[in-house]
Amino acid sequence: ITIPPLVTSIERSAFSGCSNLVSIKIPSSVTEVKESAFKECSFLAEVEFESPISTISESLFMTCVSLTEITIPSSVTMIEDSAFEKCLNLSKITIPSSVTSIGKSSFSECKSITEITIPDSVITIGDYCFFHCAELKNISIPSSVTSFGSFCFDRCTKLEEFSIPSLVTKIEDYAFNECTSLREIIIPLSLKY
Repeated sequence: ITIPPLVTSIERSAFSGCSNLVSIKIPSSVTEVKESAFKECSFLAEVEFESPISTISESLFMTCVSLTEITIPSSVTMIEDSAFEKCLNLSKITIPSSVTSIGKSSFSECKSITEITIPDSVITIGDYCFFHCAELKNISIPSSVTSFGSFCFDRCTKLEEFSIPSLVTKIEDYAFNECTSLREIIIPLSLKY
């Protein structure tokens, strides 16, 4: 589907559950895409952003199981809760250096992601963010990160090593629960508890 150039906003759940939608092109006229707009579009495989949106809204692509890769626009500063949750075949994602916050469960159960690089701009990573990313083996967390939430890497069973950024002062509940392949973790002096 191609959105006409006069459209400025895609409203909440506008295309949610459109199971035969395979591609979407969002024009530069669109400044806002609201929550769950493409949730459960099970055959959506291609998304092209031309728009200067600032937020990947809550549950925007949740359960888009045919989505394999996506490039987030450089205008985005926030990835909200559950934005890509249960995108089971998402294996490649590019997060721009404009993003400062990654919300709860953003990539939870994205079971095809093997590696991900968090840019230096990110400060906070929410609860359950990478929960049960079963194939995640490598993740680079920059020194800018001050906190990551509870269950953040729970059940990342292929994660082998992890370096906690020096600004983090607390490891939250179940952060690395059932990370059965984790063999090395670097803990900074800043850690209080």
